[in-house]
Amino acid sequence: MSGSTLFTDAMRLTPAGEGRYDGELNEHWTIGPRGAGPKVHGGAMLALCANAARMEHAGDVWPIAISGNFLWAPDPGPMRVTTTVRKRGRRVSLVDVELSQGERVAVRAAVTMGEPEHHVPPLLSVNPVVPLMPPEPPPGLAPIGPGHPMADVVNLAHGCDIRPSLTTMEPRADGGPPVIEYWVRPKGVAPDPLFALLCGDVSAPVTFGVNRFGWAPTVQLTAFLRALPADGWLRIMCTTVQIGQDWFDEDHIVVDCEGHIVVQSRQLAMVPPAQ
Repeated sequence: MSGSTLFTDAMRLTPAGEGRYDGELNEHWTIGPRGAGPKVHGGAMLALCANAARMEHAGDVWPIAISGNFLWAPDPGPMRVTTTVRKRGRRVSLVDVELSQGERVAVRAAVTMGEPEHHVPPLLSVNPVVPLMPPEPPPGLAPIGPGHPMADVVNLAHGCDIRPSLTTMEPRADGGPPVIEYWVRPKGVAPDPLFALLCGDVSAPVTFGVNRFGWAPTVQLTAFLRALPADGWLRIMCTTVQIGQDWFDEDHIVVDCEGHIVVQSRQLAMVPPAQ
């Protein structure tokens, strides 16, 4: 399904026996950094690892937590996912996953399986997204597409409607930390938990806020699936605690159209060089 832009096709895996699954790193779910060819989006690879874990475990459970280490950046094309069930419990299970291309492992992930807490209200929730972002993108906020300043980089826009607030990517006049806002939903299908996990890595690097552009490779990414997303727009707020000279952290909070926190993520990535 390499020619398809549907997210569900990009997540398709074929069992190959003994915990192995074959699939395709879809060319449409890539990021085209400046000065280099497009590389498969880290969130898409994490979602593929999560999907393989769910298929291997079976049953009505989801990856409630996934921690991935990115060893190198593969190109679009065939790949294999290998799973090992470490624990199969009544409420919590653990599956190790490796995503490989050729003989090289690109992603190693530990996936915690369970049931997201989507059927009851939380005892406490501090949700910074709802007061700042409406359920749908503001009128006039352009999607990434032809003519958009990010169209040549964010190839994910072939498969999902991405509407970033460009003003939130600029350095703040008061010197404060960047707070980047996005509205995202897949094209042709409703958002599912795997798409919500991808959205935990959808933002441009927060280093834009300190005038550092270019490819910012993710080294480690951990995401929590807190609830199953409702059908509609997903709101994403991206923040940071510290941007160092070499390393920076980046946090995403993904909220659905009903105001539920569906994904939280934190990653460690490398600061792009000054240009």
